[in-house]
Amino acid sequence: MSTEPETTEDAEPRKPDATETGAAETGAAETGAAGTEGGQGPGAGAADAGNGGGPEPEAADAGRGGAPEAGADEPADVAGSARGELSEAEAELAAQRLERERIERRKAERQGPVRAGAKLSGKAAELLAAVRAVESGEKPPATVFEEPPPRRQAPEPVRRTQPVVPVTVGAPAPEVVEGARRVLGEGGAPEAFAEQVAAVLGEGADELLRADPWQLLRVGGVRPEQADGFARALLGPECGPDDERRGRAITVWLLEQAALAGHTALEMPALTAALAQRGVPDPDGAVQGALTEGDALAFQDVLEEGAAEEDEEEGQGEERPVRVLVGLERYALAEESLADGLARLINSVPKEDGRGEAWERAADGARGAARELIRAVAGYGLVLHTGGEASRSEAAELVRAARGLGLRVWAAAHSPVGRGRFATLVGGPEAGAGTVAGSEAGMPTAAGGEATAAAAPGPEIGMATAAGAAAGVVTVAGLLGGADGPGRDADGALDLDLLVVLDAPQLDVETAALLVESLPDGARLVLAGDPAVLWSIGPGRVFADLLAVRRCPHVASRRPDPGPLGELVSGIGAGELLQVEAPGKEVVIVPVRDAGEAVHRTVQLVADSVPRAIGVPPEETVVITPGHGGAAGTRALNAALKERLNPGPGRFGGFDPGDRVAYSPVPGRILPGRVVGADAEGLRLSCAGDAVIVPKERVEQSVRHGWALTAHQAVGTRWPAVVAVLPGDAAQTLSRPWVYTAFSRAERHLSVVHGVEQALPRAVAEVTAKPRTTRLSVLLEAQVPAAG
Repeated sequence: MSTEPETTEDAEPRKPDATETGAAETGAAETGAAGTEGGQGPGAGAADAGNGGGPEPEAADAGRGGAPEAGADEPADVAGSARGELSEAEAELAAQRLERERIERRKAERQGPVRAGAKLSGKAAELLAAVRAVESGEKPPATVFEEPPPRRQAPEPVRRTQPVVPVTVGAPAPEVVEGARRVLGEGGAPEAFAEQVAAVLGEGADELLRADPWQLLRVGGVRPEQADGFARALLGPECGPDDERRGRAITVWLLEQAALAGHTALEMPALTAALAQRGVPDPDGAVQGALTEGDALAFQDVLEEGAAEEDEEEGQGEERPVRVLVGLERYALAEESLADGLARLINSVPKEDGRGEAWERAADGARGAARELIRAVAGYGLVLHTGGEASRSEAAELVRAARGLGLRVWAAAHSPVGRGRFATLVGGPEAGAGTVAGSEAGMPTAAGGEATAAAAPGPEIGMATAAGAAAGVVTVAGLLGGADGPGRDADGALDLDLLVVLDAPQLDVETAALLVESLPDGARLVLAGDPAVLWSIGPGRVFADLLAVRRCPHVASRRPDPGPLGELVSGIGAGELLQVEAPGKEVVIVPVRDAGEAVHRTVQLVADSVPRAIGVPPEETVVITPGHGGAAGTRALNAALKERLNPGPGRFGGFDPGDRVAYSPVPGRILPGRVVGADAEGLRLSCAGDAVIVPKERVEQSVRHGWALTAHQAVGTRWPAVVAVLPGDAAQTLSRPWVYTAFSRAERHLSVVHGVEQALPRAVAEVTAKPRTTRLSVLLEAQVPAAG
């Protein structure tokens, strides 16, 4: 590979104007697990305070409580389509509301919570007593947990019969905001938090804060030491570290931070250790208080069940390995619902369609792994398909074959761009007619995108829309929200026979649960994706857990990605950083000494070197860097790129017409786009052909410049050219999944601005994905018999 592009200038490096360090801005850095991009941190990481060396999640990236302005509960004011249908953002908000209602129904069906202030009783008390007995060595696990959890039959899902309607979340009442502002002022907290506090705590927020000042921790971005100071100001001498309110609040906060890091629950020892590090004198009592108040749930999981049964037959099974976990109800119920739905798919036989011979003929006409995939889908309700970018053609072949058999087939991608790319594969060259080079933020216009009257982008968008509809390809958000897709049948289930979900590693437990629950009986589900990329932003590792548990067919593609870039990425996936031959400058290494030079070289590559040497214009090139903060993070790089590519005063909240942006309509999802203008209604964007209006009060927390992205923002999308920036201060945050994801976003050309020396090959060889604590595999093992 080349070590310098032909046209790289030798000008002196220009130092950027960046002052952010990144370490102080991450709301999840307290746990030591959420600091890395994508939050792939260990369960015990919740106990590591102050590990802020990694990049921090932002509203335009993770969309979770990484910053006080996260705005998770605020509506995205998105212009409707020309036909008056719901936009994806509105529909997704509606779907999230329905998901919350479902969880509330599940909660009501469970045994009611113990009254506040009362001691634990029943199963909760027995469980905690058993935990203490096992941890103290007083009793072996076999005598405490005498019986394993019963094997449950997968219940039929509760069908939604009501249509999806727009959800409007109004701003808090002025008197509620004013009351919160007064209490915040009394406690010395920033009064700017008043609207957030009112939105999170609701009516009576002022009284709730006075009664329990640590409720301030429920606001995104607030840290325990800040809540402690607020409590001391309000309570005076009554405030102490042993206050049971403090213990409960910090327990919930730690579980929230663990969720930001990707965990659906924490093991009891990790949680109590984290509480002790936070200065909670009685960690067990704090956990008990959280369980008593219904703020958290406890679970007992029996591990290695098959091995334990085998030992019992040999007379060696006196002890059964168990673990006790504590998690937030929201994620616990979602994970249980997902396990039930997956078990229903796995244990059921697909709908009898009388097409056995037709399926076999379709398989015989396919090539390679596509043949295996078609045969697997013919006989099973759930099938996993793994492979790189080239393997998407096999999923497309499956869609065409199933459609030829008369099945109602839909495919769902995670991004509008992924939707357009797959529509092209399914529909052939005609489906790609609407792809426009240099459109929204330098990416192809997504097939299936709705152009609105406010921003008619031209005939190309309409062509892509028609092609996407004909190909039956939608986004996951549009499918669940009802903005796109087949609609719902009389029982409230999706009206389809086969659903193919692309980029499956990006599914978190909540999205996956809603998706699986929406499938009708007898339907088939294919989860397809590259297991080597970064995991989901939200909690869980659904695809990885399914691969590990081995309870359904798994078809692995043998089709490699082509060319030097494909060879490089394949080597990274195997743990080796190869020196590939790149005669066409497909891969270029640009060594740099420091972050200032990294920024200078990056701007030079995007604006000059790559266009001249490779022929890819700046609008089709993306910059990928490990984090938002720091001297070479997304903020510094975007500021430098804007100055070079689209200078302006930034009179619209820091933005000018023509700026590339990353817009976060709802937490955890971004849409790349560009600024069209601004008026009294807000900032006007064009995102994949949709006209979007972002109210001015939401611009700061939901819109970021988008020339430079993090790897998690870029996953699911590819660009003609990628500039991967690896500054020296990123050495400790690099991992094989990060490098694989960043490098594999490039289609034609990859420039690596390299300042980490041997940390790069070391990360590829040694630093794998950090584990996440989840329960899905254990739940599935209890409900689905092992194959064979």
